[in-house]
Amino acid sequence: MRKKISFVVLSNSGSSIKQLTISATFLRLFIFAFLISLGIFGFDYYNLKTAGIDTVERDIRIANQLDEITHQRKQIQDFAEEISDLKASLLDLNDFEKKIRIIANIEKPEDQEGLFGVGGSIPEDLDTQVPLTQKHNSLLRGMHEQVAELNLASINQKQSFESLFRYLKDRQNLLASTPAVRPSPGWTTSRFGYRTSPFTGRREFHKGYDIANRHGTPIIATADGVITFTGSKGFLGNVIVIDHGHGMITRYGHCHKLLVKRGDAVKRGDTIALMGNTGRSTGPHLHYEVHLNGLPVNPEKYILN
Repeated sequence: MRKKISFVVLSNSGSSIKQLTISATFLRLFIFAFLISLGIFGFDYYNLKTAGIDTVERDIRIANQLDEITHQRKQIQDFAEEISDLKASLLDLNDFEKKIRIIANIEKPEDQEGLFGVGGSIPEDLDTQVPLTQKHNSLLRGMHEQVAELNLASINQKQSFESLFRYLKDRQNLLASTPAVRPSPGWTTSRFGYRTSPFTGRREFHKGYDIANRHGTPIIATADGVITFTGSKGFLGNVIVIDHGHGMITRYGHCHKLLVKRGDAVKRGDTIALMGNTGRSTGPHLHYEVHLNGLPVNPEKYILN
């Protein structure tokens, strides 16, 4: 006999008592179906809630990624502006070099490339006003191209400055090695050229420039150079010879005391001897000669003070 279960339903309204009888099997099936339905509902609710959480997290990640993309695009624009500033600085340096060459009258070597190569034109400014909501692919390509161009420009500018520096250095060395000052204070007693000899009374060619002063007056080097001779040399008495390079030599004769020796390097203005009366001389004085490429030249052309 099948088991049955009865339910008594009472009402607080005073209505009659109702009785509901169902089989135990039906009750078990009902409870089982209810539990299954509850489980399915719970699972769906869990999935729905999880999906909602995932959606929120995904939206947050997307928002963060968009912020990061915007930040990166802003950095790209900042880098592009720095590239433009670097290009402007290189152009300023190039203009500065041109001014130096004009002032110093120095031509640029014909075989030297321009700032952006042979026939290269100045790159146009990068467009840094691309909206941050748009892709920056074209700006990145432009930056890549200009970095390569600026690298070439920096190499060419460096080479140009190096050639200019070498030229100016050579000019500086040439100027420092060119006699340019009076070798001693005093009075001019005889100039370069033909004169009547104070010893023979005959007309002779005087190869130097004579300056008279008191015995022991300092004599200075008139340019940078190296001492190549010190000692007695015939009628000139005690002599110092300085080789200044570039075919230029100076000689200082009739010295009383020599203060340098052969092989010494001297600078313009260094005291090298004291004035005297050695050799064939009518009184204490300096006999000063300038030789260019082996020939005597007028020393007065090399006295600028």
